[in-house]
Amino acid sequence: MHIDETGISGLLMLTPARFGDARGFFSETWNRERLAENGIDIDFVQDNHSLSAAVGTVRGLHFQAPPHAQAKLVRCGRGVLFDVALDIRKGSPTYGRWFGAELSFENGRQLLIPAGFAHGFATRAPDTEIIYKCSDYYAPETEGALRYDDPDIGIDWGLGDTPAILSDKDAAAGAFAGFDSPFVHEEAAP
Repeated sequence: MHIDETGISGLLMLTPARFGDARGFFSETWNRERLAENGIDIDFVQDNHSLSAAVGTVRGLHFQAPPHAQAKLVRCGRGVLFDVALDIRKGSPTYGRWFGAELSFENGRQLLIPAGFAHGFATRAPDTEIIYKCSDYYAPETEGALRYDDPDIGIDWGLGDTPAILSDKDAAAGAFAGFDSPFVHEEAAP
């Protein structure tokens, strides 16, 4: 497993090794023991899998507030997506900063998103599947969302002239300005 830092504390890009031959490939996408050896020790309790049929589908920016905050390990099972994590931890030196990366079936990359981030993605291929692990169970009473196209955040989703396809919930999401985040940045112990 290759692990890259993103420039935002705790937000990591993981690229599992693939072992292939004429039949295809094998890849170990999560190994708790091996990642704990690299300082990554997360207890995932739920896996989610969604399909977005059309190019330009945007889901997010979503989060679950404490006490049900979620860390996520996100990968693309089929197709291509642009995955985004926005730091919403009060007191973080990167508060309000986002990181985005293309995840695809072909590149096999995964984004490890700690609790305290809003998460979203835009599809770049038809029938794109996203698969992700969560460190807490779905708790709708703690859900929150921020507008994907908020100019105060300034995410370039790479949609070009393609209009975003949104759920009603995402279309009604709140602005970043005036947002009172339920998360607080915690410095890592030396």
